[in-house]
Amino acid sequence: MSRSPERGLAARDRLREHCPDATIEFVAVDVDDLDQVTRAIEKAHTALGSIDVLLSSVTAQYRPELLHRIDPNDITRILTAQALPPMYLTRTVLPIMQEQGGGSIVLVASDAAKVATPGESVLGAAMAAIVMFSRTVAIEAKRNGVRVNAVTPSLIAGTATAERVLTDGFSKALFEKAAKLAHLGVAEAEDLAALIVFLGGPAAAKITGQAISVNGGISAS
Repeated sequence: MSRSPERGLAARDRLREHCPDATIEFVAVDVDDLDQVTRAIEKAHTALGSIDVLLSSVTAQYRPELLHRIDPNDITRILTAQALPPMYLTRTVLPIMQEQGGGSIVLVASDAAKVATPGESVLGAAMAAIVMFSRTVAIEAKRNGVRVNAVTPSLIAGTATAERVLTDGFSKALFEKAAKLAHLGVAEAEDLAALIVFLGGPAAAKITGQAISVNGGISAS
């Protein structure tokens, strides 16, 4: 599912090239809209027959900035655009997974949920909300065999988000400094994907309620 039909269909076509025997469906949805989320999950459930893994990876259009430079009118938008979509998706999928007796939910947040970082006061609050939400739902859902974990990356090389935050200004200085702390190498999308596949699969059957960083050591201390 994606807000952008173009990106979603392109992703579907790439997956079909790599997995020609798989059934791959794309559903366009604005994840800020609960009604659209509900309809999209229903459509996906009907098409697939079950929902075994939910991955929520939603990024608000935001660049780190010091709080006194943020328009107060933008605070609500930043919080809701970042924190609400994974909550909507989880709330809609959870009853399906509970009824079928299991499933794995992976919510992508950010290291800003764990590490106080100048320029990420509002974003960090939203990310912390996602992490605490995932941990609490993990406690509630484990009796039904549903696992819930969060993945908390920092800078991810080669992504549109990285390009946006490294353009100029305070954001550029912040993330260039962060990159120097990634002594194991700045994480790439493939690194994040490997962890998500692991958390969604049977090898992680005993893992729930965790928030795991993939950042090359940026926040290690």
